Amino acid sequence: MPTLAERLRTLFPDASGVSRKDWLARGRVTVNGAVVRDGRTQVAPADRIRLGAETVARITLPRPLRLVHEDDHLLVVDKPAGLLTIATDSEPDRTVYRMVYGYLAAKRPPGRPFIVHRLDRQTSGLLVMAKSAAVKRSLQQQFAARAATREYAAVVEGRVVAEAGTLEDRIVQSSALRVRRARGPEEGARVAVTGYRVRSRGQHTTLLHLTLGTGRRHQIRVQLAALGHPVVGDRTYQAATDPVRRLCLHATALGFVHPDTGKPVRYESPVPAALVKAHRRR
Repeated sequence: MPTLAERLRTLFPDASGVSRKDWLARGRVTVNGAVVRDGRTQVAPADRIRLGAETVARITLPRPLRLVHEDDHLLVVDKPAGLLTIATDSEPDRTVYRMVYGYLAAKRPPGRPFIVHRLDRQTSGLLVMAKSAAVKRSLQQQFAARAATREYAAVVEGRVVAEAGTLEDRIVQSSALRVRRARGPEEGARVAVTGYRVRSRGQHTTLLHLTLGTGRRHQIRVQLAALGHPVVGDRTYQAATDPVRRLCLHATALGFVHPDTGKPVRYESPVPAALVKAHRRR
């Protein structure tokens, strides 16, 4: 299926590429009556494409993303479960990155996002994205140095006995991106550290507060499964239940030193109703 940019090139062969990009940025292009600013949007042969006057409209972040904070240097968004952070071969379009890209491209002056970190598709919660390569480097350096704060809420199967503790394991990732605990001194194994504290216990589940010491892929899910308390809904890592049809893991807090002001900042997201429901119904 062709993109909108390709269709515009066919419809207006005498216009320059700069002009066509300007039309998109100014909201002059509509597809079936709706303004579309992203030239990478796929369009069907039957779609009606029109060029009109400049559209002046309030620019908002597309749903289902929620904008938590934005300034000249970065933005923090709340991602729902089921949405990828960046594209894959099987899902190139419906991602956090593409949604934020379209949002920033429509601004004056236009901007673009830079990925700082990711959340699994099934995990909901807070993501910070930079508006420049320099801010991206600053934030990633804080993440690598374990200076950034990343906190999660998880509903796990069973009643966790200890009130608090620290999980420290060596985990390894396969070529198929499956993560597991290392069996002895395996090549490529990396240390994963997660702190936990019990927030409440139900009859068959426990609501945990988690703090990342390291940021390995799937580390929370692997470590809790190894503890004997997999995250509710996590079929990949031995969960037996899935009462709310989602992974019950949510990034609740994100803190770091702002790259521009040098001051500590902290952003929070409440525990989703689905996690509360999964905990109470058990």
